[in-house]
Amino acid sequence: MTKAIRIKKAGGPDVMSWEDVELGDPGPGEVRVKHTAVGLNYIDVYHRSGLYPLEYPSGLGLEAAGLVEAVGEGVNDLKKGNRVAYAAPPIGAYAEARIMPADRLVKLPADIDEKQAAAMMLQGMTVQYLIRRTYRVSKGETVLFHAAAGGVGLIACQWLKHLGVTIIGTVGTDEKAEIAQAHGCTHTINYNKGDFAARVKEITEGKGVPVVYDSVGKDTFDGSLQCLAPLGTMVTFGNASGPVPPLDLGRLAAMGSLFITRPTLMTYTAERKDLLGSANELFETVLSGAVKIKVKQTYPLAEAAQAHRDLEARKTTGSTIFEV
Repeated sequence: MTKAIRIKKAGGPDVMSWEDVELGDPGPGEVRVKHTAVGLNYIDVYHRSGLYPLEYPSGLGLEAAGLVEAVGEGVNDLKKGNRVAYAAPPIGAYAEARIMPADRLVKLPADIDEKQAAAMMLQGMTVQYLIRRTYRVSKGETVLFHAAAGGVGLIACQWLKHLGVTIIGTVGTDEKAEIAQAHGCTHTINYNKGDFAARVKEITEGKGVPVVYDSVGKDTFDGSLQCLAPLGTMVTFGNASGPVPPLDLGRLAAMGSLFITRPTLMTYTAERKDLLGSANELFETVLSGAVKIKVKQTYPLAEAAQAHRDLEARKTTGSTIFEV
């Protein structure tokens, strides 16, 4: 037996319960992992609330780090005692231990500890695919990154600065503006104090930006389109304020032949080689010192409901983990 967070229906944080669950031996191609740290991400809220539907009863969570306890038949590149991390389905990381497909696990370098790994795998690989593959930023460009003081945002600010990019970041409070600036954000805009699209045009002298990275969704979508230069790319990769309404594609033509994409980490890391490529580039960037991963908030895993309340109330900054 092991302990895990389980939900039996969609809803608010109160639908989560801390329960005993059966955990057997790993089957062919599987590994049993004893978690030491579990990551908290906004996609967990989408799963819990029903925005991204699940089959019930269900676990929660897509990211964790820990130690290999046992390996199943056919698993040759992992062994008992290996330190591993993941940011991948199946859902169920909110657990003391679990069975995982071996091909979704990556070994941790010696100089990256498990808490740090649980705080960066999903968010860090998200930044990697966003700025290195979805729209590959170039030195000297100016980009708009929403929620710049969030977990993804703080990693993005550091990585983009390292690449020689000017970052315009939106935040919800002056305190978060200071945090984003301390992590390399060039210009910050408190979207609760004015029109962020107008400010972006002012900063760029009316030109707009070649790319907008938007995880906020409904509340910022229209303004984000207004920030784009002709032939610009809108990358909408989250829905913190709710899903984006249906879009008349004719608007993209009228606003300058714009591009739009709705990418996911799971697509970009579906192939084993892409998963390893993304994780290894993240590890290299962190180990170089260009990106520093700091755990900003820590909760006991049994108190996951409170962590969700704080996340949805925008009381958190940077990375949050659960201790197991």
